Amino acid sequence: MKTIIVTGTPGTGKTEIAKKLAKRLKFYYLDVNKVISSYKLAEGHDRKRKTKIVDIKKLNKFLINKIKAFKKTNIAKNKIKKYNGIIIDSHLSHYLPRKYADFCIVTKCNIKELNKRLKRKKFNKNKIRENIQTEIFNVCLEEAKRKKHKIIEIDTTKGFNISSVLRQLGG
Repeated sequence: MKTIIVTGTPGTGKTEIAKKLAKRLKFYYLDVNKVISSYKLAEGHDRKRKTKIVDIKKLNKFLINKIKAFKKTNIAKNKIKKYNGIIIDSHLSHYLPRKYADFCIVTKCNIKELNKRLKRKKFNKNKIRENIQTEIFNVCLEEAKRKKHKIIEIDTTKGFNISSVLRQLGG
């Protein structure tokens, strides 16, 4: 069973790619934001940045257990194979250790387009500036490289072709 993580700066198209891939590949789609809320993995709230404070170690422990549970279910002899794998959607997913992810898709976007997208999402000026700086400095990509993930970069500025993404995944 494969695990694909999809990461990138907020607004770069992670969720759209992750959901389309999950549907085409018959993978389970895991939205980490929902996991953080549902399982109370946030340590608090940063009022200034208007974001949750997440303990990456706790999040990774949860994700690793979820991946192991999926693999165990698919290996069990009497179980019907419902999913072919799992797709984890989050700008934090690249923190997952390399041995738990077969591929790491990093979404990228032109700065002008990203600015428009973040404004449409009603991000405040400081949050827009912070996310644009994150994109300029390729933070998610560089952190994924440090974790030695098998990386596929997807530029979503003008959309993307899901068939092209599937080819890059070997499918």
